[in-house]
Amino acid sequence: MSRAQFSRPTAWVGTLPKKFPYLYNWRLRYDVPQSALVDRTKKAMARSLGLIVLGLRLLASPVMGQGVAYSQCGGIGWTGPSTCVSGYVCTYSNDYYSQCIPGTATQVTSTTSNKAATSTGSSAAGTTVTHVATTTTSSTPTSSTSTLTGIAATAPTTPPSKAVGQLPALGWNGWNAYGCAITADKVLAAAQSFIDLGLADVGYEYLNIDDCWMLMARDSTTKQQVPDPSKFPDGMAALADKVHDMGFKIGIYSDAGTATCAGFPGGLGYESIDAAAYDSWDLKYDNCNVPSNWSDTYPIPNNDYYNSNTAIRYRQMGAAIAGNKTPVQFSLCIWGVDSPYLWGAKVGHSWRMSGDSSASWSYITQIMASNAQYLSYVTFGAHNDMDMMEIGNGDLTIEEQRTHFAAWAFMKSPILLGTDLSALSSDQVAIITNAALIDFHQDSKVGEPAMPFTSSTVAPTSPPSFYAGKSSKGTHFFVVNLNSATTSYTVDFADVTGLGAGTYTLEDMWTGKSLGSFTNSYTVSIAAHDTAAILVTG
Repeated sequence: MSRAQFSRPTAWVGTLPKKFPYLYNWRLRYDVPQSALVDRTKKAMARSLGLIVLGLRLLASPVMGQGVAYSQCGGIGWTGPSTCVSGYVCTYSNDYYSQCIPGTATQVTSTTSNKAATSTGSSAAGTTVTHVATTTTSSTPTSSTSTLTGIAATAPTTPPSKAVGQLPALGWNGWNAYGCAITADKVLAAAQSFIDLGLADVGYEYLNIDDCWMLMARDSTTKQQVPDPSKFPDGMAALADKVHDMGFKIGIYSDAGTATCAGFPGGLGYESIDAAAYDSWDLKYDNCNVPSNWSDTYPIPNNDYYNSNTAIRYRQMGAAIAGNKTPVQFSLCIWGVDSPYLWGAKVGHSWRMSGDSSASWSYITQIMASNAQYLSYVTFGAHNDMDMMEIGNGDLTIEEQRTHFAAWAFMKSPILLGTDLSALSSDQVAIITNAALIDFHQDSKVGEPAMPFTSSTVAPTSPPSFYAGKSSKGTHFFVVNLNSATTSYTVDFADVTGLGAGTYTLEDMWTGKSLGSFTNSYTVSIAAHDTAAILVTG
C-alpha cells in the first residue's frame, strides 16, 4: 500500500472543507493498483522503491506456514508463505508482489516472462493445484524520438510541495498490527502511546490509517469515499480533531487503481474529488487493481519511466492535491515498479522500493542490500521507503531490532512503527526513542544518508557492513554484524568517508557515552546481527 506524509517541521493546520465532513488534516498514502501480468525486463530489482505506496500493504506473516488475510504471498525476493489461509487466494499483482485476497482457490505467483507458464504443486491441504501465469509481450519498439503521445502527452507535471515532506516521516501505521481491523479507538490508543512512551518527545508525529477505512462503495451523490461507520463511528473529522488536539498529525491511504489492495474504492479517475476531500491530509497512495489500459508494456520506450503509465497515475493525484490549500505529503507505494527512485522526487516525497515488510532477519538484510544501491537518490524531500517497521513483531532478537532501527535511521527511510505500541518492552522502547539515531535521521541541515564504504580490513558483504555519513554534529560511522556470532571489527579511519589517518574521539550513539580517543583505527566487538553506531566528536 502507499502513503503520503508531511515533513517534521511543518505545522499541521487547516480546516475541514464543509463539502466533505469525513476527512480532515491527513497524510496521504497512495497505493499501486493490481494489474494483469505483464512482460518485464529481468533487472534484479527485487524489493525496489515506490512512491506513495503503490503496493499492497499486507499483514506481517511468519516465514513458514500460510499467509493471513491480505498478507504477501509471493514475488521476486519473497521468502515467506506462498499459500494463504482458508478462504483466501494468492493473487498476482506484479513480479514483486502477490497478495492473499478473498477467494476459494490457491494460486502461486509465476515470474516467468514472455510466455504462458503452468506448473503443478500441492496446497497445504494436500490437494494438487495448477498454477497458471500468462504474460504479455510488448511488440512496441523502443522509440528513437522524445515526442510524447497518448496519455503521456497530456499528463500533468506538477512537482510535489517543498513545504512538507523534506525530512523522512517519523510515526506509526496501523497495518502491520491490525490490518483491516483498524478502528478510531486503535488510532487514539497509538496516539496516547506516543505520549506515554516518550515518542512524542523525540519527534514522532504521524498516525497513519492504511487500507480498509472506507465502505465498499463511494457515496452515490458526491462520489466521495465514505469512512466505515462501524470503525469510525464519529467520522474522520472527529478523529482527526482528537489526534490534532493531542499534538499529532494524521494520515490516510488510497490507491492509484480502481480499487485498493483490499478491494475498497480506489482513486483512479476520482483524483480531483478525492484531493478535495484530502485537503490538508497526508496521503499514502498504493498500486493495486490497475486496469489493463493503465498498465505498462516493457521495455519502457527510451527508459523514460517518468512518462510510463505507472508514473502518470501517480502524477495525476499529485497534480490534484497540489491545488489544495494546505500542502500534502505524498508517499508512493509502488514496490519499486518502474524505477521510482529515478522519477519519484518529481511526483512525491517518498517511494516504496520493495514488497511489504516481514518480521524476519532475511527481510531486513534484503531491503538493506537493495536500498544500498539507491542511496545517492536520497536527500531533502526525496526518500527511499524501506516500508513499515517490524519492531515488536515476530521473533526478531533485540540485536536484530537494533539493526532494523539503525539501518532505517542512517539510510533515512521513513520510520513508521507497525505494532501495538502498548505491548513494547522497555528495551524496544529504548531502541525506537534513541535520540542520537533520530537526530541523524531528522537532521534539518544534512539531507543525505550514510553511504557504504569499503573496509581495508574486512571483505565486502551484501548488504554492506560499513556505512559513514555526516550530520550537524559531525561524522558518523556504522558497522553491521551480519554474522550469526559475536564478531570483532576493526575500522581503519583512512577508509571512513570524511575522516583520514589520525586521532579521533568517539562516542557510542546507543548509550551517549564517550568511548575515548583512538589513533588510526577502532576495534569493536559486535553481537550477532547487531549494529555499532559511532559519532566522531573530535
